[in-house]
Amino acid sequence: MNRETIEALHVIEKEKGIPFDLLIDALEDALHSAYNKTANAVPFSEVKIDQDTGEIHVFELIFPPGMEPDTEGLEEGEKPDIDYSIAERQEVTPSDFGRIAAQTAKQVIYQRIRDAEQDIFFREYSTRLGEIVTGIVQQSDNRYTLVDLGRVEALLPKSEQVYTERYEHGMRLKAVIKEVNQNPKGPPIILSRRSEELVRRLFELEVPEIADELVEIVGVAREPGYRTKISVVSHSDGVDPVGACVGPRGSRVRMVVSELRGEKIDIIPFNEEPARFVAKALSPARVREVLLDDDALEATVVVPDDQLSLAIGKDGMNARLANRLTGWKIDIKSETEMVEDETSFSVTEEEQQVDDGRCHAVTSGGKRCPNAALPGSLYCGIPAHQAQALEESAEASPEDAAVASEETDLDEEPVKEAAKEAGEA
Repeated sequence: MNRETIEALHVIEKEKGIPFDLLIDALEDALHSAYNKTANAVPFSEVKIDQDTGEIHVFELIFPPGMEPDTEGLEEGEKPDIDYSIAERQEVTPSDFGRIAAQTAKQVIYQRIRDAEQDIFFREYSTRLGEIVTGIVQQSDNRYTLVDLGRVEALLPKSEQVYTERYEHGMRLKAVIKEVNQNPKGPPIILSRRSEELVRRLFELEVPEIADELVEIVGVAREPGYRTKISVVSHSDGVDPVGACVGPRGSRVRMVVSELRGEKIDIIPFNEEPARFVAKALSPARVREVLLDDDALEATVVVPDDQLSLAIGKDGMNARLANRLTGWKIDIKSETEMVEDETSFSVTEEEQQVDDGRCHAVTSGGKRCPNAALPGSLYCGIPAHQAQALEESAEASPEDAAVASEETDLDEEPVKEAAKEAGEA
């Protein structure tokens, strides 16, 4: 070694961020191991590198009688516990040690650089799990894709790729960091293009209201490469969460769709009322009625006959995504099917007479409507249920029916508004 080697170590320290003392210690340990394998190696020794000139010196350690270190039971490569302060030093540097040192130094520096970089990248990226990164595709085959992130290469395994996407050499793509490990035989960072977190992060990049926490993405349900549904809610008055995510003329959502290679995205307004949320989650299908079983978290959704296939979606995808987004098990039926299912179940007279705040109408399936009754009424605002109320009033008394009809006409607008809201649900 020489002065140029020391300067090279300082360059490595600046470029790679590896401390100079760490490199020197690694070299001294490696050179010591190399010296111990030479023919005339002394039992106890140490190697020191002059940090100014780069010269290598091998010293024999001479201990006082009876104070020699115990080396029995040590495995190969294991260092004995030596108190260097009590030993005298005598230089025994071999004449041909420079050649051995040069070869050893090269191997050690390369290995130490790899180990240090792995450690640095692990510490840096292990705190960034779930973050989005941009890279350039370097290599792609049937097993994995290598992505250059600038300072480090990352791995996009087959299991985290979208089946409908192709990754060509030189292509720029975004992905989320799914896993970081200290693997000396491969890239330490594992990326994902299938993760639902990718959709969240892309919207954060494109929608300032989400980045500023004025709008929140409550849930994401995704079939990678085909369709995604997200539910959003606003935490600020006057901010439309759906409009913010769509952007002017659809510019924001279009950028996300482009990055996802044409994957369709449905943006659903979150609603704490389950019936409304379930109905909206089945968008773009129109929903006629939602019947809930709160205990089993099951929802029976009634749609017009011409909306049944749209509500279910291709291969059940729309219903499956709505199920995952809402957390409710959804059973979709057409109006005709609900009529045909009529029924073994009926509401008892005692149940009909109980005023518990729920609508007293009985659906075509024989179950009681789960919607809340209108103020001052036993029925909700759905027109069919209001008509049922009038029919029952007519049966009870023609005079009462006339009064009820008149009251309904006088209060027509609130009923229409309530019916509209119930219809949306």
